[in-house]
Amino acid sequence: MSDLLPALSLDGVRRVLCVVAHPDDVEYGTSSAVAAWTAAGVEVSYLLLTRGEAGMDSSPPERTAQVRTREQVAGAAEVGVTDVVFAEHPDGVLVYGLDLRRDIARRIREVRPDTVVTGSWEVEGFVGLNQADHRAAGLASVDAVRDAGNRWVFGELLDDGLEPWEVTRLLVAGDSRPTHGVDVGGEPLRRGIASLEAHAEYLAGLPGHPAPADMLPFIAAMQGRAMGVEHAVLFRVHDLQGPPPELRDELARRGMTPPDEPTG
Repeated sequence: MSDLLPALSLDGVRRVLCVVAHPDDVEYGTSSAVAAWTAAGVEVSYLLLTRGEAGMDSSPPERTAQVRTREQVAGAAEVGVTDVVFAEHPDGVLVYGLDLRRDIARRIREVRPDTVVTGSWEVEGFVGLNQADHRAAGLASVDAVRDAGNRWVFGELLDDGLEPWEVTRLLVAGDSRPTHGVDVGGEPLRRGIASLEAHAEYLAGLPGHPAPADMLPFIAAMQGRAMGVEHAVLFRVHDLQGPPPELRDELARRGMTPPDEPTG
C-alpha cells in the first residue's frame, strides 16, 4: 500500500473562499493551488481580515495599508482571482472572537462557497512559531463555517438578507498533518511565483528574504515528495458532511459503513 498522499479531488467544487489574516498570506504557496483551481474553471474569492498595515517597519501604517492592498490585488490577479475583499480588522492584534467569526460568516453567506481555505492555527508550524494573527484567522474560520450554516447564530445576517449557507469542505494550509495535495507543477507554480513577486515593495523591506522564484519551488518540491510529484501544495482536508478520517477508518475496520460523503 502506498503511503503517498492522494490528490485533492475537484469533484463538486465550483466556488472556493480563501480566508487569511494578511496580504501575501495566500501567496506563500497556496496561490499556486489557486492557479490550478482557476485554470480548471473554479471561482475563487479572497477575504483578507486586515490590510497588513503593521507589516513594514520603515513605512507608516496608512501608507503601508495602501501599498499592501494594491500588491494583494495584483497578486490575486496573477492566479485568476478578482474578487478580493478586506474586512478592516487591525493588523498585528487580530482577536479571535464573535466579531471576527461574524465577518467571516457574513462573507461565506455572500460568496456561498462549497470549499473554504484557511491557514493553520497551530502554535508551531513549518517555519517555526506561527504568528498570532494567523492563529486567530484560522481558528475563527473553523467556527465561522459552522456559524454560516446556522440560522440562529448572528441573526443580523438574516436581517441583511443573507440566508444560511453550508460549506462542504474546509482546507487547512500549512497543517502539520496534511491529508491531500494539489499538483502544481508547471504553469500553476509559475503563476504562484508571480503572485508573490507582486508584493515587491513589501518583500523589499524584509532583509534577507529569498527570491520567490527560489523559495516557492523549494517548498513545493518538499511537499511534492509527499505526493510523488515534482511540486505540490498540501492541505489537511476536513469533510464537513462526513465523519473525521480516524472515525471513518475505525468504522471500516469494524466492517461498518460510514455515511455517504464527498471524495477528498
